[in-house]
Amino acid sequence: MNVDQGLFVPLILGILEGLTEFLPVSSTGHLLLAGHFFGLSQPATFIVLIQLGAILAVITVYFAKLGLLIRDALTGKAYAWRFAIGVILACLPAIIVGVLAREYIQQVIYESPLVICLSLVIGGIVLLIVDRMPKQEKYDDIYQFPWHLALIVGLFQMLSLIPGVSRSGSTVVGAMLFGATKRSAAEFTFFIALPIMVGAFGYDLYKSRELIDMSLGLNIAIGFAASFVVGTIVVKYLLGFVSKHGFAPFAWWRIAVGAAGLVAILVFGR
Repeated sequence: MNVDQGLFVPLILGILEGLTEFLPVSSTGHLLLAGHFFGLSQPATFIVLIQLGAILAVITVYFAKLGLLIRDALTGKAYAWRFAIGVILACLPAIIVGVLAREYIQQVIYESPLVICLSLVIGGIVLLIVDRMPKQEKYDDIYQFPWHLALIVGLFQMLSLIPGVSRSGSTVVGAMLFGATKRSAAEFTFFIALPIMVGAFGYDLYKSRELIDMSLGLNIAIGFAASFVVGTIVVKYLLGFVSKHGFAPFAWWRIAVGAAGLVAILVFGR
């Protein structure tokens, strides 16, 4: 398979991935629309595999906190085990459905810009409503999230298998609707991204091992590195931004991008 389009395309897509992976705007949706409307295309495997670069950004920024969690879990601290089980519960639904529906998602839904654009617009409206509606905030510490809240977040995360919905957007909405503060909802998405994206990386790498040649491998490496660098910057500053401005700016961005895509489809028929 020859996917060599020079260094520009994987670099731009890697930057786009790093910018959008942890924002509630759908990184996959943006990458697919960039390919559809601007010709910045790569195989679906590329899109999945470069996401690990952004995930490693979380590990870099939260290295000390993750190390403390692992140490406390190994020494039997109850909060660490409770949090670990909560993360597992939040990941299981999307993992199960993602494995079962992988081929359909990548071969059918990924090829539908109309679905992506509609998901961006509808998701943006939902995020805007949830961000502004009065809520009873009961949980501001991710280590104290009850298991039922973690499972609810996991069920919402299943929606993100549809490109354009957004993994972070769906989980943030689910968490806030059931009592989490904006900051804790955003932070929890960082942690549940780790196992689910590492799992997606490993599974897709195995399934696509025969399709990855030297050219695609180089493109993946470039996109991976770019998403890591940019993702690190986003993770470092996102929580402060959300605490100050909420999620409305991202909601409006989703609506604008989705609406622009719908207009392009209507006018140009593509």
